[in-house]
Amino acid sequence: MEERLSVGAVMNGTPYSISEDETVLMAWEVVERSGQRHLPVVRQDGCCAGVLDRAELAVACADPAVTLSRRRVRDLVHGRRTVTVHPEESTLRAAAVMTEEQVDALPVTDPHGRLTGLLTAQDYVAAAAGLHGHAGPAQEPPCPRATLPGLPPRRQGRQYGIPIP
Repeated sequence: MEERLSVGAVMNGTPYSISEDETVLMAWEVVERSGQRHLPVVRQDGCCAGVLDRAELAVACADPAVTLSRRRVRDLVHGRRTVTVHPEESTLRAAAVMTEEQVDALPVTDPHGRLTGLLTAQDYVAAAAGLHGHAGPAQEPPCPRATLPGLPPRRQGRQYGIPIP
């Protein structure tokens, strides 16, 4: 991979995100319908409060339904240290941060801490292989997608386990 490739050239500049005020059930719904493995959590001011991953949400959703309807996303990210990178930083630095922090997704923020994208290990590997579809950062400042509008419908016919021929 090119040494000077920036995070902004590789990141997903339009990840689905969720407000810290939403329920854990809603977070699971967004992850399920979007197909994302990582879900950035944003505060009311647009600043990134953390990133939830699919496995973490699956464990949280094992609680009784009555509990889940009251449990908020902020409960999962509260007190957690959130490491971020900026779009102009190099992918090499981002890879070093991911390795040091033992994470496979980093929120990308502007100088004020507002979410502008998400960089995952998958993005990094695709870029290293020359397969990444992003040509670079958008001309306009990237904006995370809204939580619900535009989400794809639930996936139909998903199979679990090994299909039998």
